[in-house]
Amino acid sequence: MTETLFREDSYLKECEATVIRADGNAIVLDRTVFYPLGGGQPGDTGSVGWDGGELSILDTRYGADGEIEHLVNEGGELPAPGTVVLARIDWDRRYRHMRMHTGLHLLGSVLQYGVTGGNISEQKSRLDFDMEDTIDKDEVNARLKTLVEENHVVSCRWITDAQLEAQPELVRTMSVQPPKGAGKVRLLEIEGIDLQPCGGTHLRSTSEVGPIHLGKVEKKGKHNRRVYIELD
Repeated sequence: MTETLFREDSYLKECEATVIRADGNAIVLDRTVFYPLGGGQPGDTGSVGWDGGELSILDTRYGADGEIEHLVNEGGELPAPGTVVLARIDWDRRYRHMRMHTGLHLLGSVLQYGVTGGNISEQKSRLDFDMEDTIDKDEVNARLKTLVEENHVVSCRWITDAQLEAQPELVRTMSVQPPKGAGKVRLLEIEGIDLQPCGGTHLRSTSEVGPIHLGKVEKKGKHNRRVYIELD
């Protein structure tokens, strides 16, 4: 298992790590600051450097047995197992993902409906809601602005699988359930606003989201509205 430093501190930009495996187009480290694709959030990009070499990381994905694979172009010279490397993420890209992801949690706190899907990108992000109602964009924008300006604390903590099973109301997602079996589940909490399982990277406070507004609102079915947010 790769030690997931990004889960404990989303603001880590780099770390030293040791290569466990490097073959084909994948490098596996014993620890990493790179977030792997999951939960609608893209995998991180960046670089891995060592004495005598450096490679660009094009994507980050989960591999077998909980390994995290840092993907590179095939054909480059890979570091040998046991090599100590410096893993550094593209911070500007990651930080926009953190702003977007936290912003989506704010959107979900305003629109209190079941969530059937979602996606995060640098330019725009979305949640799909199980709803028929028409959205008042001006009202939603005003409430988002207020939540950002109120500067609510954002934090993460862990609960056991059993605690989650005893509080099913914490799970807002209808199509995907939080991973179980590891004995614990990570919760994202925006103080007084939102509390739900989430493994993504987030900000320390809502003020860091910055100016945000609704983009398109699309009707995807009788009980489905796709709602986009954009960063100003």
